[in-house]
Order: sequence, then C-alpha cells, then structure tokens
Amino acid sequence: MPAFRQVGEKQLPNPVLYMAWSPKRDLIALANTAGELLLHRLANFQRVWSLAPNENTGKEITSLAWRPDGKILAFSVGDTKQVVLCDAEKAEILHLFPVDYPVSCMHWMEVQSDSSVSSFSDSEDESNRFLPKLPTLPKSYSSTSKIFSEEKSDEATSLLGEVRLNILVVGGPSGFVELYAYGLYKIATLNGITGTCRSLCLSSDLKSLSVVAEVKSPDDNAEIHYVQLDTGLLSSCLPELTRMARKFTHISTLIQYLRLSLTCMCEAWEDILMQMDLRLTKFVQEKNTSTQVQDEFLELLLWGHASPELQALLMNQLTVKGLKMLGQSIESSYSSIQKLVISHLQSGSEALLYHLSEVKGMALWKQKFQPLGLDPSAIEDAITAVGSFTLKASELLQVIDKSMKNFKAFFRWLYVAMLRMSEDHVPPELNKMTQKDLAFVADFLSEHFSANEELFDLKGKYFNVERVGQLKSNHYASSYLNSEHYHMTYCFQTLYIFKLEAMYLKDEDEDLVSPPNMQGNHWVTFVQQSTHLKGKPHFHPQIPVKGHNHKSPLLFPTYPQKSLHFVKRMMEATIDLCLQKPAEVIGSSVKQAVCLPLYSVCERSEDTPQLFELPSLWNDKNGAMHNVVFCMPEISSSKIYILRRATDPNRSVLNGLVAIHLNTPLNTSIEDEASLAEPVDRSYSCLDARLYDDETLTVVLQCQEEDENKLRLLAQLPLNSALKCEEVFRWDPTLRLDQQSEGIPVQELTWGNQSRDLENMKAQFVAVNGIRKVACVLSSNLRHIRVFEMDAEDEEDEERGDQSQDISSDQDGLEETSTNQGATGADVGGEAEACEEMGEASGDTLEQTSESDTL
Repeated sequence: MPAFRQVGEKQLPNPVLYMAWSPKRDLIALANTAGELLLHRLANFQRVWSLAPNENTGKEITSLAWRPDGKILAFSVGDTKQVVLCDAEKAEILHLFPVDYPVSCMHWMEVQSDSSVSSFSDSEDESNRFLPKLPTLPKSYSSTSKIFSEEKSDEATSLLGEVRLNILVVGGPSGFVELYAYGLYKIATLNGITGTCRSLCLSSDLKSLSVVAEVKSPDDNAEIHYVQLDTGLLSSCLPELTRMARKFTHISTLIQYLRLSLTCMCEAWEDILMQMDLRLTKFVQEKNTSTQVQDEFLELLLWGHASPELQALLMNQLTVKGLKMLGQSIESSYSSIQKLVISHLQSGSEALLYHLSEVKGMALWKQKFQPLGLDPSAIEDAITAVGSFTLKASELLQVIDKSMKNFKAFFRWLYVAMLRMSEDHVPPELNKMTQKDLAFVADFLSEHFSANEELFDLKGKYFNVERVGQLKSNHYASSYLNSEHYHMTYCFQTLYIFKLEAMYLKDEDEDLVSPPNMQGNHWVTFVQQSTHLKGKPHFHPQIPVKGHNHKSPLLFPTYPQKSLHFVKRMMEATIDLCLQKPAEVIGSSVKQAVCLPLYSVCERSEDTPQLFELPSLWNDKNGAMHNVVFCMPEISSSKIYILRRATDPNRSVLNGLVAIHLNTPLNTSIEDEASLAEPVDRSYSCLDARLYDDETLTVVLQCQEEDENKLRLLAQLPLNSALKCEEVFRWDPTLRLDQQSEGIPVQELTWGNQSRDLENMKAQFVAVNGIRKVACVLSSNLRHIRVFEMDAEDEEDEERGDQSQDISSDQDGLEETSTNQGATGADVGGEAEACEEMGEASGDTLEQTSESDTL
C-alpha cells in the first residue's frame, strides 16, 4: 500500500498560476489567470473563500507567501506594482504598499526562537498601557480601511503578530530585492544583484539570503545563477533590529491612520459642497443682473426685501424647510470634521509622539543601535514635525468652532428673513437681533461674497471661494472644477466653509489666501519679544516653507501660512527620512558572498508560471544550510541536482553538490500486487521537485517510454544517503555548472513504495508542506488538481480510483476548450455550484477549519 492517499480532486475553470500551502493549517492558496485569489481546505478540496480582483489591488497576481503563523497571506500584483496583505480568516485586505518593480517572487520567514531575544523584546512595547486604542474610522466614507474599521482599531498591533521577528522578502527584475519586517516596514533595500529574481530564501538565523536569478549572458542567452548574500548585520543585531522594526511598524501604520482620517475629513467637506451645489445651481443659471451677490444679500439685510431671483431661490427652490435641512446637514458635516480632529488626529499624533520619543531613546544608545542607522537628530526633527502637525490640528479646531458659530448666526438671520417673506409667524426667540448681530452679518457678507482681484482671472468676477481650486487632489473637487457650473455656482459656495477648507484641507504648496489673524494674541506677542524663545528658522530641508515661526528647543514651530495637508506632508517627509536611513544602512551592509552560474535555459513558455519552475530553495534550519534543487534537462533529463551552502557564508560544505540518478528500480503499478515483489526497471525524467523536509524530496516524475500517455507518478525520495556523500566536486568558477557536469558526484536512490501512479492525469507541478504532511499536484494544463495526505494509508483507494476516473474523464476535452473556458462568468458560476453540491458554505471561515487542525 502507498504511504500517502488522495483526499481531494477538482477541475478548475481557470488555470492556476501559483499555489502555496499554509504553514500552520491544512489550507492551500491558489491564484489563477482571472486575477482571483482562492483559499481551499484539504478535505475534499473545498473552497473556503475567494477574493476577486479590484481596482485597488490589481488583476495580475505574480507571487504568494504565507506569514509563518498562517494568519496573513501576502500576494503581489504586477499591474499595480503592489504587495497586499490579506487576512486569511475573512479574505479582507489589511494592508498594501507600493514597490518600484513588479514582484516576481516572495518569501516570508521567521527567525529562530532565542530566549535572549525574547527577554529583550518582550519588555519593549508597553504602549497599550499608556496609549488609548485608536478610534475606528467612520464607516460611511469610502476611505475607510479594513485595518482601522469596525472592531479592528488596534489591528496594527495584531498585524505584528508575535514578538519574534518575521521578515517578508520580495524580489523582481533588475536585481530588485527588499526586506520588510513583519511584512510592513522596509528594513533593507539590497543592491548588487543582476537579472530577475526567480526564487528567494532568507535563512532563519538571518546570516544569509539565497537568490536564484535569471541573468542575460554576454551572448544574450538566459542563464540561471545562484547568489548568496551575507546578511550578518541582521543576525548580529537581531534584538535591536526586532525592537526597532516593531517601533517603526507602529509609526508606519499610525501615519496611514492619520492619512485616512484626513481623507475622511475631506469627504465630509465634500458633502457640504455637494449640498450647496445641488440647491444653488439653478439660481445662478437664472440670474441675469450685474449686481454682486453681496449687494443682494446686503439689500435684504438692510431694507428687508430681495431681488426677484434671490427671492425665487429662497422661497421656491430652497424653501424654509429646505433651509433648515441644509443647515442641519452642514452642521452635521462640521461636527464630523470636528470629531475626526479631536478623536482621530489628536489621538494618532499623541501615539506618534510616544513611539518616536522611544525611538529617539533607542538612537541615543549608540553602542546598540547606531550600526542599524538610527540618527538621533533625524528623529528629533520627526518629533518636531509631529508637534507642528498637532498644533495645526488644534488651530483647525478653533477655526471650526468659530466657523460653526458664525454659520449658525447667518442661517438664523436668513431663516427669519424667509419667514417674513412668506408672512409666517416668527418665534420671539428668533426675532431678537441686536445691532452687533447686524454688523456681524454685514461683515460676514462683505468678507465672503466680495470679488477677489487676486482670483479674478481664474475664478470670475463674483467667484470668491478662497482657493477652492486648490482641492484638485480631491475626487469631487476635480470633477466640479471641470463641470459647466464652475463659473456659475458662486453664491453660498463662498461661505465660511470654503475658508475653512482653503485654510486647512487644501493639498497644495501655495500660501493661504486668508491666514489666521494673530494680531493681539498675547502668547504670540510674548514669544516674539522673548530672546530665549528665538532661534534659527526651522524647516524641512526638502520642503521650503515661508511664514513659519522661529525654532526653539522649547517650542514646536507653527506654520500659520500653510494648510493642514501641507504640514501633514511635511511631517510624512520628515518621518520618511527616519524610516529610510536604516533601510539604506542595512542594505549597504549586505554583500555578495558567492555567485555560481548554474546553467543556460531556453526561452520560457509564456503559459508556464514562473513560480513552478526550478530551481527551488529550502532552508534547513537544523543543519543551518541552504538547499537548491534543480534539473539540467539538456545535460541529463534523469538527474536531479542538489546544491548545498551553509547559511554562514564563512563556513564551507564539503559535499556541496550532488546529483540523484532516477534510472533506478522502482516498485510501480500500485494496483498490481505481483509488481510489489518484482521491481520494474524504468527510466524517469523529473518534471518538478520540492523539498518536503530536510531529508525528503517530493518529485513528479514522467516515464520516458515511447508511449503517448506516459506514466506520471508522485514520489518521495529519501536524501539521507545522498547528502552523506563524501565525494567533493571541484568547481571551476570560470565555467557554468552545465559545462563541467561530468565531475558532479552521482547517487542512486531506491524509494520502494514511497510513490503513487497519477493515473488519468497529466501531472506537471507539485506544492508540498512537510509540517502538515500534505501535497498538491497540478496538471500541465493548470486546471486539474489532486490533493494528498502524505503519511496516511489509503483505505479507500479503490473507491477514490473510481471517482478519479469520473472526474478525469473529460480531461482531454477540457484541454481542447481551455481558451473558450478562460475566465468567463459561467465557469466561475459552475465552480460555485459544484462547491455548493459538495456542501461548501460561502460564509465558511477558518475558525471551522482550526477546530479540526492540529496546530
């Protein structure tokens, strides 16, 4: 009986491009040509969830990687050049970040357990004891991110996972390789690699990084090279690196939180703008007089009567009831902005100050953290920038408060005027209007409805909106500026709401048209007169700033001439300098230890996914070794080569290269008991090979007989004897390996019954997980999948053989019509119906799976 049994099989409507087993659960992630990300469980290969492509993430998935704890799945998207972190529990996008090149391969590793590291790191993060949880963002706005929505306000902490450091390594063309701590914070950008990365593996002791790259030779042929990079700084500074990475990851997520909060504020302001625009467009279209808007309202204020156009607007279009609803709607939007400032911007800024202050303390411990590139002066600049942002947010609160009072007074006066026009009863509490109130309304109208000569050539004679055009980055403002009503809706849109937006929420570098008036402010006068509070001007070196106050070690600088968005961008740029410098320092410390040209390759078929191609990499944690598995079909199709390098680049390996010959006696034909007693000599070629564990290789083999339907089989090859080979290969560094293959030591293996014929399936690729003891075999047309438990007796082999025959009967027809079946909705629907017939519920979560899994 075979040592592994089939537990699931399925024909998929769309070809599979990538597949990866979860390291902790019996789950496998698949990416197909339609841009879908699918998660299936081992039992009957039932689908748990699917994530369809969208505009935010992209449609071309190029690689997959599981976080070592199995809770987060990372996938890269080629068309948008992004890496996306997905919650494996509910298929929710938790985080995404852009990269410079399309990612072609990824590897997510976790460092080895070390008690000294744990004791150093456990005490580093006590922020939850001192800082409140971040409030959730409003659900009503499109900018809300899953990372900060619903009950996940502290998701940034849970994204970090355990204290033990884990690193996501991404690679792409032009030697692009970057390392991200916890999959969030970039700790290194590596240089010195040529070609396109095909596979990556960072050792669990952080001493070296193995890279398989495809390089163009001088004669323009593609060659496969193995490169080992010395990452000794990561290993020697592991406790400090862990502490710094966790802090900077907190900081990165807090910046995203502030950015989303500001976006919500802008959307709340856009709600006000849309409310005004919907009600006042018709009035502007019908107005045919040459008088200014302020004159019409002043006439209504002073004499109690309005022009026919204004009266028609107020009584017929706006109405008394509509005015009350408009006032309530605008007041609600103002309140939303105010709450976002108080609960979100201030809370996020306080948390930023806390974490940056701790990072500054770390940077001052130069013996420990200076090798990682922490600069105390740069961190101090970041703290100062966050303080300036906090002051600008507090200033915005004062403007909002004043704006709400003024706005209510104006609407109260207009409401009374409309009641009088309609000869309705005016409540006594509203009828009282002092001379001071009249003067305020007159000044309010004069200030916000007058023509602005500075904007005359841009906005029109009466369109004084205090730089509304500076909101071009906002979606609604962009469409509004291009609309036919741009030069017409100049009435209520010139109210104080635009002054608020222009002063604080515009995202441009120009100075504010109406900065806050600081004359008579006692604090400002005191600071200006104090010799101890003066200093050199403070500004970010990359962002020239005008109108800022003087720098003092006791005060955060303010920028009264600049908007909140501008101060936020200045803060982000300053913090980015802190985040980028360690990545540059660590990246420059990584040096190439060895580069071995392996073999030349012919042009690859576009239909073959790059992830499925050999070589494959494996990190032997127990032996501290890098293993590279590959084939050289042009030299010998019946040999598998294993290259071994120590994770420590300074340690040599005697038996560093060995070839495994597949032309050995093999017990095949599982159904035939007679064949178990008499081995059959057959010649096999390797289609795919993946290390199952440190001492076992899982392979998909093809019989080399002259048969149209060549036998395919799945086998487990024990490597103990082969890896103990004492024969040493003398490598000539001037030649490729395929040019000196005659001297490679060859070992022959006999694997007995550790194999299984893959009948009725043109098997081609395999993905394995030795921890969970599972394997997934994929056919050459990338649609037919079989799943196996590798260490279980197949008690129902005959029954499953019959099911396999039924499922595979239409295999040839499926290959012939693969083009028509592409990614059509009918195929997807057919798969969904099949899943439902198998008892798969669309709302399944991994909680159900975890009950039966043995973690």
